[in-house]
Parts: sequence; structure tokens; C-alpha cells
Amino acid sequence: MRYTKLAGMDVSEICLGMMSYGDPSLGNHPWSMPEEESRPFIKAAIEAGINFFDTANVYSAGSSEEITGRALKDFARREEIVLATKVHGRMRPGVNGAGLSRKAIFAEIDASLQRLGTDYVDLYQIHRFDASVPLEETLEALHDVVKSGKARYIGASSMYAWQFAKALFTQRQNGWTRFVSMQNHYNLLYREEEREMLPLCADQGIAVIPWSPLARGRLTRDWDATTARTETDEFGSTLYVESDRAIVEQVASVAAARGVSRAQVALAWLLRNPVITAPIVGVTKPHHLDDAVAALEFELTDDEVRLLESAYEPHRIAGHA
Repeated sequence: MRYTKLAGMDVSEICLGMMSYGDPSLGNHPWSMPEEESRPFIKAAIEAGINFFDTANVYSAGSSEEITGRALKDFARREEIVLATKVHGRMRPGVNGAGLSRKAIFAEIDASLQRLGTDYVDLYQIHRFDASVPLEETLEALHDVVKSGKARYIGASSMYAWQFAKALFTQRQNGWTRFVSMQNHYNLLYREEEREMLPLCADQGIAVIPWSPLARGRLTRDWDATTARTETDEFGSTLYVESDRAIVEQVASVAAARGVSRAQVALAWLLRNPVITAPIVGVTKPHHLDDAVAALEFELTDDEVRLLESAYEPHRIAGHA
């Protein structure tokens, strides 16, 4: 495993995404893997040297955090683990059950810590931008969460670059804890982040930890192939378009020519970008982890990169909602 810096922390260049693990009867992830099936994958990730784990309060109605917390307690040393979770999504019906108000943030950090079985998280992220709450209220609340010792660092997720720039400016202006990471939607099928967000992160020294680096698995299989997840993933069905088929076919062509998996090709393309810190990879089969680790040592040629990028067409913004 290779390690890199996220702010002052050393993190593995592969982050294990914990959305794959949770009670399938809870929340809106019926394809998620229950606890006993999840634990061997988490253990294998730790044994492979992965020390960076990302979950969210909303994944499987909190059960992902519970599974994550119990597994990391059993398989790893807390001081060596970089544990990240997120806040924003709806956790209960009625008023104040979601969002980024001071009230919601304070309630949800405590609930997340209880589910995770820890006194602090290493990275506390806003899952989306909340335009219904004054930005200053959200940012000061996050600052206070850090000062209380409940989070070591804070990060953000998918939003417009102008919104992120405004947040960074406001934090600096007020002397509040600064965002150190951006978890955004970025892969071979969706490259709109290259226009503004990635240059902003490079300029400001922000770590980039992309979600869906394999495009919900589309980059790893034939375009028309389906899985249990694709049949029930309403959000994922909004992210990609028919013109992306050509890129999927190019990934398959490069993989076949080089004798490697499609996942290795897609991840290697992402990892060659110096602004990328660690893609967040879901693992539900043994070869998923093997492919992610192997991608760290697999290098594409310049001609292969040009081929992989040649069919890209501009997309509407996807993943901010």
C-alpha cells in the first residue's frame, strides 16, 4: 500500500467506501451487504494496508456507521485509522431531521460518534451544500465541533466551485477551521470537475477524494450489464448517459490489450492525476480489493490516456443534489 497526506494525516491512497455495508432492510440501499458478510472485506482491506474509511450517517439509516465502528474496533488500532463520516441527509421525519443547521450538526455528530463507538472522527464532512441555512452558521458550527474534540478535520462534498470558494474565504475571514478535503463526483464518465473544482483544490491545497471512481461499477462491465444495485439505485440512474457507452468500450479495449481488469484501467487513469488524494472504492467481492490495490502500480501510456479521454462529451452537472 502507498500512503499520502490528507492535511497532516497519512492516508492510504485507496479509501474504503462503507456505503456498501449496512442493513439492507433500512434506508434506501436494499443492495447493501449485512454485517456478517461485510466484515471479511473490511478485515481484508486493513490487512492490505488500507487505513482510510469513509461512511455517512445516512447510509442504511445509520447501520453503516455501526458496522464500520464495530469492525474497526475488532480489526484495527484506532490511532492508525483515519475515519471519516458525513452529515446532511435526512435521518428522521419532521423538522430538523436533516440539513446543516447548528442544531442538526450538533445532534448528528453525537449520534454518529455513538454509532461508530468512538470519541472522535478524523474527518467530518458536509455531505452536500445546504442553501437553506446561512453559510456562516454551518461553518461556525463545524469549527465548534472541531474545537470540542469531536472531529480532527472537516471536509466538504459535491457542490459548485464558487460555493466551495466562498466557504473557504468565509472560514479564513473568521478564523474558523478550514475544509481540508473535497469528496466529489469524478471518474472517466464524469469529468466536469476538471473545469473549476479540481483547479481550485490544487490551488488551495485541498485533498480530493472522489466518490464513484468506477462510475457505480459501469466502468468495470459491459454497458448493458445489470446488477442488483443498478436495478434499485435510483440516484445512480441519474448520473450517466448513453454517450458514455463509448468510453466504457474503450476501457474494455485497453484492459484486454494490457491483460488487466477494467477496474485497474479506470482507477489508474484517476490516480495519475496529481490532484487526486485517494479514490473512495466500494468492495463487495474479493477481486474488487485486489483490483484497487493493483491499480496503484499500474501505469497507462500517454496514447492509452488519449484513447480513454477521446470520446468524452460534456455532461450536465450531476451529483450535487
